[in-house]
Amino acid sequence: MDTSNPNKRMLTAISAGVLLLIAATEAAAQQLNQGQQGQQEQQLGEVVVSASRSEQKRFDAAASIDAVQVDPLRAASPLVNLSELLGTVPGIQIRERQNYAQDLQLSVRGFGTRSTFGVRGVRILIDGIPATMPDGQGQAATATLTSARRIEILRGPVAQLYGNAAGGVVQVFTAEPPLAPQKPYASASVGAGSDGQRQLGFTLAGGGESLGGLIDVSRYETDGYRDHSAAERTQVNAKVLWRPSSSTKVTGIVNIFDQPLAQDPLGLTRAQFEQNPRQVAPVALSFDTRKTIEQQQAGLLVEHKFDRSNTLNARLYAGTREVFQTLSFSGAAANSSGGVVDLDNHYRGAGISWTHATQAGGMPLNWTVGIEADDLDQTRRGFVNNNGTPGALRRDELDNANNVDVFGQVDWTFAEQWKATAGLRSSRVRLSVDDRYVTAASPNDSGSVEYRNTSPVLGLVWYANDKLNFYGNIGRGFETPTLAESAYRAGATGPNLSLQPSKSRQGEVGMKWRSGGQSVDLAVFTARSRDEIVPRTTENGRSIFQNIDSVERRGIEASWRNDMGRFGTQLAYTLLDARFKQSFTSGGGTVAAGNRLPGAPMHSLFAQVEYRPLQGLSTALEMRAEGKTHVDDINSDTAPGYAVFNLRAAQDFRAGATTWTLFGRIDNVFDRDYAGSVIVNDGNRRFFEPAPGRRFFVGLWASL
Repeated sequence: MDTSNPNKRMLTAISAGVLLLIAATEAAAQQLNQGQQGQQEQQLGEVVVSASRSEQKRFDAAASIDAVQVDPLRAASPLVNLSELLGTVPGIQIRERQNYAQDLQLSVRGFGTRSTFGVRGVRILIDGIPATMPDGQGQAATATLTSARRIEILRGPVAQLYGNAAGGVVQVFTAEPPLAPQKPYASASVGAGSDGQRQLGFTLAGGGESLGGLIDVSRYETDGYRDHSAAERTQVNAKVLWRPSSSTKVTGIVNIFDQPLAQDPLGLTRAQFEQNPRQVAPVALSFDTRKTIEQQQAGLLVEHKFDRSNTLNARLYAGTREVFQTLSFSGAAANSSGGVVDLDNHYRGAGISWTHATQAGGMPLNWTVGIEADDLDQTRRGFVNNNGTPGALRRDELDNANNVDVFGQVDWTFAEQWKATAGLRSSRVRLSVDDRYVTAASPNDSGSVEYRNTSPVLGLVWYANDKLNFYGNIGRGFETPTLAESAYRAGATGPNLSLQPSKSRQGEVGMKWRSGGQSVDLAVFTARSRDEIVPRTTENGRSIFQNIDSVERRGIEASWRNDMGRFGTQLAYTLLDARFKQSFTSGGGTVAAGNRLPGAPMHSLFAQVEYRPLQGLSTALEMRAEGKTHVDDINSDTAPGYAVFNLRAAQDFRAGATTWTLFGRIDNVFDRDYAGSVIVNDGNRRFFEPAPGRRFFVGLWASL
């Protein structure tokens, strides 16, 4: 075989990984016994709440949903980015861009692939508090993973019940403070790795019979894989838990995210990428492209059980987020918005829901109704970029985004092995701009726009037996433009308030199977949207968007897990066929019907073999593979497909009352050069964001 061909090399790597998995599975099967089987069944019965807003086993949820359990002592990873934990989940693409100025690239079933910064098309919640603003713009970096305990990923039509931009839902749940008789605990961590990576953290938690507290602090620094890509951040997650009675739980949460440095190396052209993937675009140095973020947030969650049948949940939160960013141009023209962006965000929200359990026709029926309201005030200023220093004012406006949503959901087990689900969410989203910078070259661009939508969802599940079920869902969702996507328009100053919300119709069928230490999940899905919001052009970090018809996403998700004895194996595969179904004009030229959606590879595979040879010792081989990824709407170029292998190992040992965990990992073992992500529709053709070569990380956790 000619392994010089990139596609053939990828197929060879995939084949090798599959063979390793088969061999490990055969060996693992010989290790299984009845005593282990009960433990494995418990591990596979993860609890989830995303699908129905009340706790249930993942197997019982009539939707495509995964729950990733997080144990910091055994993760064998620095726990800085969600990309470290979610590779085992099909249907989700999450790329660590080696650029902390732009956050992760996160998409679910092809929703969110257009985002050049932050998260679009996917709603993010952390301990029940939205990390997605009312306009649909989200941030994945603010989750404190060192205190996380479970991450849920909901895909498909049921996600539409979470409202605007819910192409998928990612929920992070952090540890709760212990209450007596649970013991207090403390932990600390330190780690270091390639490219100047440095990590420090500690957790303290304890409490009495009704009141407990937890504080988790983590610090991460890196010199960056590429030139001009250094970053540093500090995160704090504090929780107070009060149980005044057995039926009431009150949780107070405070989060702090401080990122004083995040240099932006920008993307590379193909020639630059092939010549030296560690280099930086020269204009990044000329204009000192970078971003700083400071965010503080506080929230209050209340759960009260009136009786066995009635539960009330409420949330109240508020926060601030300050962003300062220098772009790769001066923006000195009189009608420009400037090359320096200064955002001052103040946001708040509240929500309440009531869940009732009853019977209809002698069979269980549960329903939930609720209302949510969120509000964002954003002061947006733009300045001339004098080689990295703010100059004259070029933009000054007060933007606002707010929403009011009413929702309801009913689950009825109408027969012994059948359950039906119906849900409805009515949303109103309003965006407004109050222009305070009015000149002859920049006229008054004030204005507002309001969007309304109703999202229905219907579902059905058949529990064939206690190990197998089949389900299907259909639904309709929508996604409004964000304030950032509406911020610029072609050939004129001010915001683009003519953008329309994208609306989609989605459907899926799937099955889940559990037996002992094995599980198989399979889903086939389709989604068709109109008025899809896509980048018209992206230049120097500034994107202008437009609506187009129509986009179709079809695909298959499959996952398999086998945990038997000393061996554990996992597979997660996604086939995503995402295409434009009609031709349209983009900044790069004419987009032909049938072109593939940029940023969405057709094939994605994760495979893992874990071996636990001794008590407290675990080792694992991971493989990630992706097909080629188109970089723009006209499909003028692609980031080649790749397959990379990672190794990790961890050893637990005790010294007195302290448990120690020493871990190490090698990522990209074979030092493969590849583009880990792409900047969609970049007008300067700097599409490629290189992934690191071979990297090392070693860490130590102590817990008592």
